[in-house]
Formats: sequence, C-alpha cells, structure tokens
Amino acid sequence: MKKIFTLLFSVLLLASCTETDTEKIKAEIKANKAQIQELKAKNKELEEELAKVDTVEIKHRIPIITRTISTKTFNHFIETSGLLEAKEIAYISPEVPGQVTKIHVMEGQRVNKGQLLISLNSSVIKNAIREIETNLELATTTFKKQENLWNQNIGSEIEYLQAKAQKESLESTLESQNEQLKMYNVTAPFSGIVDDIIIKEGEHSSPGMTNVLSLVNLDKMKVNSDVSEVYLPAIHKGDTVKLSFSTYPDLIIETPISRTSNIVHPDNRTFNVQIVLDNINNKLKPNMMAKLQIKDYSLSNAITVPSAIIKNDISGKFLFTVQEGQAQKVYIETGRSYKDETLVTKGLMAGDVVVVEGYNTVSNGALVAEK
Repeated sequence: MKKIFTLLFSVLLLASCTETDTEKIKAEIKANKAQIQELKAKNKELEEELAKVDTVEIKHRIPIITRTISTKTFNHFIETSGLLEAKEIAYISPEVPGQVTKIHVMEGQRVNKGQLLISLNSSVIKNAIREIETNLELATTTFKKQENLWNQNIGSEIEYLQAKAQKESLESTLESQNEQLKMYNVTAPFSGIVDDIIIKEGEHSSPGMTNVLSLVNLDKMKVNSDVSEVYLPAIHKGDTVKLSFSTYPDLIIETPISRTSNIVHPDNRTFNVQIVLDNINNKLKPNMMAKLQIKDYSLSNAITVPSAIIKNDISGKFLFTVQEGQAQKVYIETGRSYKDETLVTKGLMAGDVVVVEGYNTVSNGALVAEK
C-alpha cells in the first residue's frame, strides 16, 4: 500500500514539473520574438542612417570613367602618302618629220596595240618607192638575162656580177624605203585609251619635239612613295600595304609591295616604295593621292591604354587605377604608340581598372565614383 502512494506522488510531481517547464519555454520564445522585432526596427534605422551617409559620401567622390584592361594584338603602322601613276603612259611623237594628213582616232577612244592612230604625208617617199620598184623590175630582168648567158658561158663575168649587184642593191633600197614608209604611220605602242590629241590635221610634226597625242593604259596603276630611311630595315618587297584614297573614302585596297629602292636619295634621306595594283573599273586616275599604311611591328597579347591618360613626373610615367573606390597612382613602362593607343610593357596586367576620363582631377588615394 505504501508503494502505491509513493508511485502516485512521483507521477503528480513529474506532471507538475513538466507544466512549469513548458510555460517557461513559451515565455522565453515570446521574449525572443519581442527582441527580434526590436532589432529589426533598429537595423532599419541604421540602414536609413547609412544611406544618408553614403549619399553624402558619393556626392564628395570625384566622378570618373574607367576601363578594364584586357589583352589584344597591337599593330604599329608607318603612314605615308604616294602619287598614283599609270603603269603604261606615253606621249607619242612621230619618228619622222611630216605634215599630219589624217587622225584616225578620237579622245577617249580605246585602242589596241599596233592600231593606226595618225598618218603623215608620205607622198614623197611613196614616189621614191615607185621609182625604185620600176628600176628594180628592169634590174631583175637584166640580171636574169645575164644569168642565162653566164650559165651558157656567154658574156663576161663582170657584166653578170654588175647585174646581180644592181638588182640586190635596189632590193635592199626598196626594203629600207618600205620600213621608212611605216614611220609615217603613228601606231599605238600598247593597248589603252587616247587621253589627249595634241596636234591637228594639217599641222607639221617633228620627231622628239612635237607630241601628237597621249595614250594611257588604266588597267594597271602604280603608287610611288618616298619613305624615310629610318624604316629601311622594316619594309620589304612582298609586305602588305593598305591603300586608301580621299577621293573614294570607302575604297580600301590591301596589296603587297612590288619593289623597294636600293638607293637612298641623298637630298631628303628617303627610299622609294612602289606598289603595282589592278585598277578595277578604272576608278583610279593618274596623279591622284593615295595614303599608305605599312605594318612594321606587331605584338600579340599586348596591353594598351589611351595615350592621353599617361602622365609624367620626376619618377617617370604613370596613370591612375581604381582599387576599392580609390584612385591609385601606378608607374608604368611603355613601348610604341599608334594613333591614340600606347603599348604598356610593365606596370599593368589584364583585369586592372584604369581611369580613362577624369584622370586630370584625381590624385593618389582620392575617393572616386563611376559616372
């Protein structure tokens, strides 16, 4: 009986303890929730205060524009100008003096090599040829008769030889006169376009002194440019050159160098570079100006920056990078420059952020903000 009372007392005591612990836990949870609400309200106040502070701080930061460094291929070009010339151009004068009797072509007309352009008065030489032909006919007949007699052992050898010499002399003279007759016809030395007819029918022309017309072939053009001797080791036959023309801004031609001069001009210390190119649709004309870009240096995986952002002080060249919202002065070493880009050989690496606008208003350690 005593054991039963002891067991009942233990059960009642356990139940009483369990009920007390539950209430205690609930009260602690409630207190924690209240504390959480209080912390949330306090955090909100702090965030609003921080926003106000950041706004004031940003207003006092120097506005800049940055660029993240990445590697690329850097090419350096020599830029020069040249004059366009027709590869084939001729100012034609006759080989013999004479009066122009007929002009067979018009300005702007395309002609073929060997085509007759101008005829000169050849009446005198034609009369001389007819006279020689008559004498040759007689000399040939005489020679044949003397030859028949000589074959029959009739007549003297001297008469036979004289007849033969006379015939051969007239043949040679006739051949010479016919060749000279061709000189009275001015023909095209190559295929091309008659650009200008200088003389008129009836006017007199003299060899080497009077140009009767100009002939030009525009299918092939050449560009000649004088380049400083400094670039002699960097420019070779076969190197690619880029040609552009102010007359045709959209026309860019890439073609190899045809020839480089072996002589440096003593007056201006330059050597000649020549490019021969096809003249598609005959757009290019003689004496037009061409701009040449010749690549003399190339480097892959190069780091470049705008040339304008590089400054100098007593310690050397430097620029500004951005690290954790602050401008940092970084000294660099540079290589070649082309247009507005400069090669950086030491001091920067890919991923660095450099100031490209606003660099004149910042100093080392200044607070900065992207525009």
